[in-house]
Amino acid sequence: MEEISTEQVAGYVDTGVEMAMNYGPQLLLAFVVLIIGLWIINRFVRLIRAGMERSNTEPTLATFLCNLASIGLKALLLISVASMIGIETTSFIAVLGAAGLAVGLALQGSLSNFAGGVLVLMFKPYKVGDFVEAQGIMGTVHAIQIFNTILKTPDNKVIIVPNGSISNGIITNYSMEATRRVDFVFGIGYSDDIAKAKAIIERLISEDSRSLSDPAPQIVVSNLGDSSVDITTRVWANSADYWGLYFDLTEKVKLAFDAEGVSIPFPQRDVHVYQENG
Repeated sequence: MEEISTEQVAGYVDTGVEMAMNYGPQLLLAFVVLIIGLWIINRFVRLIRAGMERSNTEPTLATFLCNLASIGLKALLLISVASMIGIETTSFIAVLGAAGLAVGLALQGSLSNFAGGVLVLMFKPYKVGDFVEAQGIMGTVHAIQIFNTILKTPDNKVIIVPNGSISNGIITNYSMEATRRVDFVFGIGYSDDIAKAKAIIERLISEDSRSLSDPAPQIVVSNLGDSSVDITTRVWANSADYWGLYFDLTEKVKLAFDAEGVSIPFPQRDVHVYQENG
C-alpha cells in the first residue's frame, strides 16, 4: 500500500484551506440567505392566508393559492441561492420554461378548468347547497372543487361538470335570493264567473301560510284562449317553499273549483257526420 508523504498531506491541507477561503464566505452567505428567505416566505404565506380568511375566501381556494405561492417563491429562492454559490442557472431556467410550456400545452383543458374553478371560488356565483342550472343541467351543488363542480339532480344522479364550461356559460341560481315568485295559470270556461274564480284563488292563497303578503299576490285575466279564460296568478314565497306551494295550491284550486261549480275546460272537437243518400 502506497504511503502518503508529509508533503502530500501538506498539499491537501493547503488546497482545502484555499478552497475554504475562496468558497467559504459564499457558502455561508448562501446558507444565511436560504434560512432567512425560507422564514420570510413562510411569514408572507401566513399573512396571505390570514388576509384571505378575513375576506371570507373559500377555504379550498385559499389553501391552493397559499401552496402555489409557497412553491413558487421557494423555487425562486433556490435558484437565487444556487447562483450565489456559482452554479450556472441560465440553462436550468430555460429547461424549466420549456417543460412548463410543454406541460401547459398538454394540460390546456385542465388549466382552463382550473382557471374556471378559481373564478367560481372567488366570485361565488353559487355555493354548496344551492339549486342551479348550468350547461343544460339542473341540480343541487354538492361540492365545488378546483377543476369540477359536482351536482346532484333531483332524482339523485351525480353529475360532474368541468368548471371551465360553467364559468364561460350561463348560470341560473334558484337559491341565491331568499324569495321567489310562484306563477300559475288557471283556465276557466267562458260561461263561468270570473270574479268568483278569482275570489276562490285569493282565499286559498291567504289560507296558505307559505304565501307572502309582500309583495302582494297578483290575480289577473291574462288570455282569452280558444276554449278557456286564463287567469294568471303570481304568488311570492320563500325559496325553500317554492315547490311545496306550487304543487299544493294547484291541487287546492282544482278541488275548490270542482266544489264551487267552476269548470276547468279542455280542448274539444265537434265531429259532424254527413250521410249521403245513394
